[in-house]
Amino acid sequence: MTTINLTTKIKAPKQIVFDVSRNIDIHQQSASATKEKAIDGVMSGLINLGETVTWRGKHFGFYLTHKSRITAMNLYDYFVDEMEKGKFKSFKHEHFFEEENGITIMKDKLQYETPFGLLGRLFDYLFLKRHLIKFLSERNDVLKVVFQKPNEKIIY
Repeated sequence: MTTINLTTKIKAPKQIVFDVSRNIDIHQQSASATKEKAIDGVMSGLINLGETVTWRGKHFGFYLTHKSRITAMNLYDYFVDEMEKGKFKSFKHEHFFEEENGITIMKDKLQYETPFGLLGRLFDYLFLKRHLIKFLSERNDVLKVVFQKPNEKIIY
């Protein structure tokens, strides 16, 4: 199993960062490089506990689908999305939110397993882990830009 931990600091209240982090429309903006679109389940606005979304995006030259369900949520502090159907053997993404002095500290913990035994682990080591870190970092950078541009409307 591979674990990725990222920490992002955003100058905004955690309630707003929490909501924007589960906003399907903003996720699609942040994943435009992979042409990621919601194609089933919650396809716009905020996703909530028990709800699913199916994403279709281009990764490594192939269009792939990934269905996730929000399996846990403690409003404004924590939520989890877990893969129900997709190319991973397992996939769990935990999102943590803390606020200190007007700064929200957003932590991502992504744990996943690749299929195909040794070949899957080699692919993960050579390509996949780096790809997922970049994907999550770009998503978090978009969130920071949304919050740190004055006079920009935040839709959620």
